Amino acid sequence: MADPLAIALAFALEAVLGWPRWLYHLVGHPVGLAARLIAACDIRFNRVGLPRRTLGIVAQIFLIGAAAGLGLLLQALLDSPLLLALAAWPTLAARSLDDHLRPILAALRAGDLPAACAALGRIVGRDTHELGEDGIARAAIESLAESLCDGVIAPLFWLAVGGLPLAFAYKAANTADSMVGHIEEPYRAYGWAAARFDDLANLIPARLSALLIVVVAGKGARVLCRDHGQHASPNAGWPEAAMAGALGVRLAGPARYDGVVYDKPWIGDGVAPGMADLARAISIYRRAWIALAIMTGIGALWFR
Repeated sequence: MADPLAIALAFALEAVLGWPRWLYHLVGHPVGLAARLIAACDIRFNRVGLPRRTLGIVAQIFLIGAAAGLGLLLQALLDSPLLLALAAWPTLAARSLDDHLRPILAALRAGDLPAACAALGRIVGRDTHELGEDGIARAAIESLAESLCDGVIAPLFWLAVGGLPLAFAYKAANTADSMVGHIEEPYRAYGWAAARFDDLANLIPARLSALLIVVVAGKGARVLCRDHGQHASPNAGWPEAAMAGALGVRLAGPARYDGVVYDKPWIGDGVAPGMADLARAISIYRRAWIALAIMTGIGALWFR
């Protein structure tokens, strides 16, 4: 288990600073190192004629093991809560996600759909260039709900359970899933392991994320219980259904990826979300991570 004070300090650092642009230009982002390693393995091993599923499993074990080993080394070397917090800081993305959502909402309020689509394209994988206000709002809200798990609760959970080794391992697994854990070719076989590792890692955090959304919003439990299984992912449907219920809108549904429309089931009731619903979703998200900040602070005081 990580030092509770280090967890609280790491959360505070990210909540206040995000990942500053000057720091990104200076050293990049540590997740980028994992991304380059994942890309290198993909180029080398994801080829026709090779046992791609087996090589994908080996690649994931290597990647996650390397990330956990680095975390273990740093945890052994860093002997103060502040230094541990600095190392854990890049695993969290509460403020960073907020920083990505604000430009989308601002562009919608200004009536600038091309700018909103461009900002949305930085955080989602679907085609964005032909989306109207409702499509932009729907995609942004879905990403926000899922990222509450992926970028905030899951890394916090694994940091609390196993310190830097498990937090780093989680970020590596989650990054691999976003890059290669797809059912479409050429990743269907090679990316199978990446998707399964991520499913396992998010099993508990996704459900905690859904519960937190319902608690801070004060509603959404009915839709959560009914529709969480409507998503192709065993985990993403939980926070999405909770957010759909909290807002009283429909999420998921048909979406276009690389020019192909995928007819996904709807999650939630009511009409498609709009700009006002995106603003409400951001408000719910902020209340959620403020609640998390309070809980990490209480934990730091209680367990020290």
